[in-house]
Amino acid sequence: MIRSVNKLLAHSILLLMSTALAHAGSWNTDANNVVLDGYDVVAYRNSDRAVKGSPDYTATYDGVKFQFSNKQNLTAFKQDPQLYLPQYHGFCAFAMGAKNAKVPANADTFKLYNGKLLVFFNDMYEGQKFNTKIPWNQDEKKLYSQAEKNWRQMEGKK
Repeated sequence: MIRSVNKLLAHSILLLMSTALAHAGSWNTDANNVVLDGYDVVAYRNSDRAVKGSPDYTATYDGVKFQFSNKQNLTAFKQDPQLYLPQYHGFCAFAMGAKNAKVPANADTFKLYNGKLLVFFNDMYEGQKFNTKIPWNQDEKKLYSQAEKNWRQMEGKK
């Protein structure tokens, strides 16, 4: 009887842990569960540049943390988070469109497209520098449409 209870308890704990990990894995976060390495998602729209946020100005949304460079941006996010959220939960837009894959993006490689914040992988790939914003820009309309379709399927939305 005790063995059955312990087995059930262990199974329950594993189920809870896997659910928590799956939820956290739906966003591009760092080890501290902060989206986009702590860059201020409001600044992309208001300043058209990547600005590092501060732990002093943090909000939690959908189980993950967002950091902001100042109190005004924190307040703006709290008032309308949907306006500022990165598309594809902060994963690379190009990878979502071209490969149907969640690839971590670099917070300083971004653009606003159709009112949405898109971020891109921009790092070494197979020994060479690869900025995915470049091929994205060459076929943006098609890639955006495919990324939207892939994301809806990946997230279980129609």
